[in-house]
Amino acid sequence: MNFHFDPDDARFEASLHEYLMRHVPDWYTGIFVLEGEDHDRAWEWANGFSRELAANRGLVPGWPSEYGGRDASPLQQMILAEQMQYFDEPRGAHYMGANWVGPTIIRYGSEEQRREFLPQIASASIIWCQGFSEPNSGSDLASLETRATPDGDDFIINGRKIWTSYADQADYCVLGARTNPNAPKHRGITYFIVDMHAHGVQPRPIPSLFGKHFCEVLYEDVRVPRSRVLGEVDGGWYLMAGSLEVERAGTLSYSECRRRLDEALPLVRLYAPEGARRSLLHGFAQAYTEVELAQWMARNVFWRQRAGRPATYEPSAAKLFLSEVYQRTALFLMSVIGTFGQLEMHSPLAPLNGRIERMYLWSLETTVAGGTSEIQRNVIAQRGLGLPR
Repeated sequence: MNFHFDPDDARFEASLHEYLMRHVPDWYTGIFVLEGEDHDRAWEWANGFSRELAANRGLVPGWPSEYGGRDASPLQQMILAEQMQYFDEPRGAHYMGANWVGPTIIRYGSEEQRREFLPQIASASIIWCQGFSEPNSGSDLASLETRATPDGDDFIINGRKIWTSYADQADYCVLGARTNPNAPKHRGITYFIVDMHAHGVQPRPIPSLFGKHFCEVLYEDVRVPRSRVLGEVDGGWYLMAGSLEVERAGTLSYSECRRRLDEALPLVRLYAPEGARRSLLHGFAQAYTEVELAQWMARNVFWRQRAGRPATYEPSAAKLFLSEVYQRTALFLMSVIGTFGQLEMHSPLAPLNGRIERMYLWSLETTVAGGTSEIQRNVIAQRGLGLPR
């Protein structure tokens, strides 16, 4: 792997960072955990910002021009995702289509599906969600029970999904459902593109400390055309696993860690007793080192995927390490800020407008979402070290 950018990529990163510094307002802190007027303001701004990027083919620059990109180097697409995460993801919910769903359709979709959906993602016209986890099928995703029954040129889907981000706002969902209950559990699953506005789709937001857009979704006799099957019928497990590879490599929260460290470092003099500053500075050095390593582990996976090289255990290794780095970084920053770090957003005394408190709460789910750390260790042991199940 080449750890150096070529001049074009380096210029792109610098110009994008400068652009985001000028255009992302200080008050913007993301869309997921906000409520009320704060949420509505952020949601509207993020959608408008995504459309502005899309107008210049800047939402997915690494995609082919025929699908709404501008044929930039694939690495520039990852640089863009990293920089967006550094600035609290100003694309809002559109990051899911750009980072995860679009690459999955490029990789596995038919030409008809690519031409239908990719330009809509690239223009920030549609929002996506992902229907994987179920109440009894989280870590063991292959045990999912949602059924898809063939009916002429359609399938009829019945079941329930949970922990589905943005399901209450999404236009489409990439969803796994069982089409052959008699086959081994990994071989009877099909991957669908489901219209979230179809009759029988019922999103139900789940109240949580993670804010809005965290949902349970009921599917009751939802009709899906066969043309919306991704890949082959009964072959969906391998495509879903490929999607998870993209998701785990595309979870770039190390950029958020770096932003919070950059913001918190000047606060050491304000909040830390003088005798503790040297120790805290050592802590910053350790945290920055781990963040840098997490970044290059993710970039290694990205490079392998784009170069057509096998990425077996590497996505799990990157996801496992980053999840735990995120938690350690959040805990460390809470120790830097002290009791003030517990203050929520908009509290007059909250450092960094409560971003540290939010990061700490959000860190609780990182070793579960996208596949638990235990599952990642199993994958590393089996695929990377050749150990038995």
